[in-house]
Amino acid sequence: MQKSTLSKIGDLRWEIPKTGEMNVPCHIFATDELLKEMDEKVREQLSNVACLPGIQVASISMPDAHWGYGFPIGGVAAFDPAEGGVISMGGVGFDIACGVRMLKTGLKSEDVAPRMKELVETLFQEVPAGLGSTGEIRLKGAELDDVLTGGAVWAVDKGYGRKEDLEYVEENGRMEGADPSNVSDHAKKREEKQIGTLGSGNHYLEIQQVTEIYDSESAGALGLEPDDILVAIHCGSRGLGHQIGTDYLKSLGSASSKYGIRLKDRELACAPIESKEGRQYLTAMYAGVNCALANRQVIAHLVRGVFGKLLPSASMEMIYDVSHNTCKQEEHEIGGWKKKVFVHRKGATRAFGPGRAELPKRYSSIGQPVLIGGTMGTCSFIMVGTEYGTKQAFGSACHGAGRSMSRKKAKGIWRGDKLVRELEHKGILIRAHSYPGVAEEAPGAYKDVVQVVGAVHKAGLARKVAMARPLACIKG
Repeated sequence: MQKSTLSKIGDLRWEIPKTGEMNVPCHIFATDELLKEMDEKVREQLSNVACLPGIQVASISMPDAHWGYGFPIGGVAAFDPAEGGVISMGGVGFDIACGVRMLKTGLKSEDVAPRMKELVETLFQEVPAGLGSTGEIRLKGAELDDVLTGGAVWAVDKGYGRKEDLEYVEENGRMEGADPSNVSDHAKKREEKQIGTLGSGNHYLEIQQVTEIYDSESAGALGLEPDDILVAIHCGSRGLGHQIGTDYLKSLGSASSKYGIRLKDRELACAPIESKEGRQYLTAMYAGVNCALANRQVIAHLVRGVFGKLLPSASMEMIYDVSHNTCKQEEHEIGGWKKKVFVHRKGATRAFGPGRAELPKRYSSIGQPVLIGGTMGTCSFIMVGTEYGTKQAFGSACHGAGRSMSRKKAKGIWRGDKLVRELEHKGILIRAHSYPGVAEEAPGAYKDVVQVVGAVHKAGLARKVAMARPLACIKG
């Protein structure tokens, strides 16, 4: 993206001025280098989002932004229903509530090293992964609806995990307002055997080692020390979420015409939040959120089982679980007034600052944990939200490194089997169900996560707490 066409309005903050049909300007958080890496499609998509009815303050992008479906990935936008604000499937994405759950094992690298290969192989066997993967849980009818309304709470009630986990899950493990009757039978059918599965693409199960502490006070509140061994789980709502997105594209497209909403891009299909069509999608999407929360809860249970068998001294306590493809009603200060708005985060992580009522008591003084995944060959980060970020970006931060090339292009450059050998030579064990899938997710196909996180930190959206490097990664 050409910075000569932007206005610099702050440190690492750029503006596309409000012009034409735009209701608000666009704000981009990025360094000069990351800005150059953003293609012009990001500008186009941000500007299109700025034209939607009821949008508040600005159409916003994070430093990892790249082209997406309707909204850019790394896009944030808030809408006020009192001003005709809309909800858009393109602002959530197909992988509803894809997110990261992180566990601290209570172990150090020396505890894990002797059994690492056995640990990885057992996790690979016990946690289903890959395209179309299925788990041992079979759900039908009312029981599947219970998952879609209960989320991680349902999973804990069924014995998958610990009750204390729920305090450290966004929404305390259950998204209120979900309505399974607005989820198609086809979507439900796709989910019958997928609870407790990783899936494919950029999803992963990773064993990590804390290598750097940047903020000792926040790290203390999170219970983190150097050389701690962590487990990160990155996945979402699987086939059900994708089908909800597919199903509602048509009805939201019709609703856009029905309510006289002019779309700059059909992928921004939307409806007024308070309309029948808007509420149907919202409540179906909330069911997708609960599906994802239940999915990560069950996977965490499977992971605990493996550690309990091979490394029984592991504590496996929750750090946090946060999604990065959602739309939620939240209270934010806008123009000096507190307003309840619906915040779309597409490939962007909620990052509330200290004192928010939504936070676990233990984290109230430091801010919400923000879990930023790297790639299977690069580090991940734990950050905490800030008051500044809550005011300037509706409490949002990046969600990862962000792709720098398409999956198709990546497969043309890298070979999965060769990548696995190269990473093992660097001390990172990879177990994958698909070598082409490994090639698609090559570390070189992504932006530099250190730069992206550095930009988020310097821009004040969230604050760095710790860095962790991968020791082993399980991919679909």
